[in-house]
Amino acid sequence: MFEEKKPEWLETAERLKPALRCETVQPISGIPDHALMGNEDVVLDFGNHFVGHLTLKVSSQGSHPDAPAWLSIKFCENARELDETLEGYNGWISKSWVQQEQVHIDVLPAVIHFPRRYAFRFVKIKVLALSSKYRLVIEDAVAETTTSVDDNAVSPLIGDEADVVIDRVALRTLRNCMQDFFEDGPKRDRRLWLGDLRLQALTNSVTYRNFDLVKRCLYLFAATSNEEGRIAACLFTEPIVEADDTFMFDYSLFFIPTLLQYVQATGDNVTKDDLLPLAWHQLKLADAQFDPDTNLIRDSDRLGWCFVDWALKLNKQFCAQAIWIYCAEAALQMNDDPALEEKIAARKDAAKKHWYDEELHLFVSDTEHQISWASQVWAVLAGILEGEEAAACLDAVASCPDAVQMVTPYMMHHYVEALCCVNRKAQARQVIRDYWGAMVSNGADTFWELFNPVDPYESPYGSHVVNSFCHAWSCTPAWFLRCGILEDRA
Repeated sequence: MFEEKKPEWLETAERLKPALRCETVQPISGIPDHALMGNEDVVLDFGNHFVGHLTLKVSSQGSHPDAPAWLSIKFCENARELDETLEGYNGWISKSWVQQEQVHIDVLPAVIHFPRRYAFRFVKIKVLALSSKYRLVIEDAVAETTTSVDDNAVSPLIGDEADVVIDRVALRTLRNCMQDFFEDGPKRDRRLWLGDLRLQALTNSVTYRNFDLVKRCLYLFAATSNEEGRIAACLFTEPIVEADDTFMFDYSLFFIPTLLQYVQATGDNVTKDDLLPLAWHQLKLADAQFDPDTNLIRDSDRLGWCFVDWALKLNKQFCAQAIWIYCAEAALQMNDDPALEEKIAARKDAAKKHWYDEELHLFVSDTEHQISWASQVWAVLAGILEGEEAAACLDAVASCPDAVQMVTPYMMHHYVEALCCVNRKAQARQVIRDYWGAMVSNGADTFWELFNPVDPYESPYGSHVVNSFCHAWSCTPAWFLRCGILEDRA
């Protein structure tokens, strides 16, 4: 399905591939003023988070080197990583993502260029071994950094200092993920994920306004849809453009509001008309998940069938129904369809009838009637509840200690947006300051993939050593602070 369009869609995407902007930066501190012996180490601080390639200039002091210099190089996004090791690592994500290198230098002096691209602020260099006849001199360190955007394209935020700092870190997060496509994280996974793209594109619309990059990513997803026209959750661009074999109910549907956001921001109806049939098709594919007699989505025990959040105990059934409604309403904004309007209304009614506990003012999910923050947030965003009833739902979950918590900035974005939907603007602003501001207090130059204020280095992967500390879905405070949504209604 759509096979005849895919070569054209891929050609469009590749035509929009940006030329990367390169900048040469040097560390603000850490170049040692003495020659290093074996087992000595130094930490170079580049002063901010960068994405790029490192070059070291080294020489020797003493007798002619009679053995190679053996160095360990560790690239760290934050200071805590400097002392982390892989000893005892048993996480389920490959430890090959950890940014460490070892190099033997046979001839000194030398200029060493590290071909792999890294995401870092700090670089720890340790001398693992030398001969006793010489010492190592680090003469210089230079990083060639990349992004696809111009930092001067965005004016600094004016306002409260706490907001200004949060906005600055959010912008840094976004710009470092904007390479030749919107990466989810420049350390890990360095892929294009649809859930991240939707939030990156939203923030881009009020900051860098690089709409060609959004368009490129939409066409990349279109060109890599599978034989039945289903859009993958993520894709690769090297060595060829290729979809991953991961499909998620919610991520496929999020192609629809991402396309809508792009069209609303640009007025590009040519792209809308080109991609709308594929977007609409995601709704048709999703229908297979629903029971036609009850209008309720069927639950699934398949890991990752619907993402929503990284809360491992979260049941996704209700959220999936609400996300379908949210995305179907986005489709209606691009193309009227009375039959779809009726289906949305029926599925809203079914969700409220089956899952809403009027006594608790809360939605429950699955046969165990699980209560979660995510369910209440998506009930509000989907318009299943509105007005004071919606506000009461958010208040009720805040008073429910057993509710499954939110664990990612991705889910926290949706909570802040839900607060804005019920006109809790001051509370929404405070959540941004408390949550993203706490990352700043923990030393963040860019916002993280996961953050639990009670346990800042929590990880769903088995170890935080593979966590991403510059992650696309965390950039949205810049959207909230710049788009006017936090302003009180007249």
